[in-house]
Amino acid sequence: MSARNTAIQLITKAGTLVGALFLVGVLLAAIPAHKSQPPQTSAAQESQSTPTNTTNMPDLDMNDDHSAEAGAVHDMASGAHGHTLHMYMTAPRPQTPGDVQRANEIVTQLRGGIEKYRDYHAALEEGFKIFMPDIPQPEYHFTSYKNGFLGALNFDASRPASLLYKKTSGGYELVGAMYTMPKRATEEQLNARVPLSIASWHLHTNLCLPPRDQMRSADFTKFGLKGSIATQDACDAAGGRFQPSIFGWMVHVYPYEDGLDKIFAMHHHMD
Repeated sequence: MSARNTAIQLITKAGTLVGALFLVGVLLAAIPAHKSQPPQTSAAQESQSTPTNTTNMPDLDMNDDHSAEAGAVHDMASGAHGHTLHMYMTAPRPQTPGDVQRANEIVTQLRGGIEKYRDYHAALEEGFKIFMPDIPQPEYHFTSYKNGFLGALNFDASRPASLLYKKTSGGYELVGAMYTMPKRATEEQLNARVPLSIASWHLHTNLCLPPRDQMRSADFTKFGLKGSIATQDACDAAGGRFQPSIFGWMVHVYPYEDGLDKIFAMHHHMD
């Protein structure tokens, strides 16, 4: 094998690994409930605070992933909507010329790109991984770490980071997809990908993890993604570990629905 081919393989493997690390967090947070980068003041001030830059904020410790699972899955199962203590949504923007056309182009490209995945076996064969398949969920996320890594570099509407499936008696039915961006992304960058006059990106915020030696016995009505603690001071007082923002930005798209309001909804429209 030539040195050039060897180098290309090493770069590809490294890129896949980085994408995997990024998407592990996204998977745990790819669930409903949700306004731009998180304020870090009090919970009462949260909805009116100016977003802070999280470029240099630490990511959630990889060893703490399971501590967030219970809250994340609860969010998903409850089908919660709107801004909460631990979710932040981008604010709607006035529609500008070209937004609707751009949104429709995204939908067209997405439909073409994921058509082959209507058979979920095709997604599995191409390396998409099912997130927590044994936990009942309204939607199951099949995620490609490779796509997540590539998506952080440039946007291809036909190449989502995750596919969204509904469980059926015979397997899984494809209903949508999810795009992701690193949490350091600005609203301008999010808007450049999917117009904020059409869709809302969401980010998981203000997480207080329990002390490491209390992970199994912690009171998760206080800690975690469904916990009541949502500020640095309160988390410090409880002996926890505060994360201003975790995982990355996400936006769901349901390209088989009618109308952009349903296509770019937070959750799949149920009749």
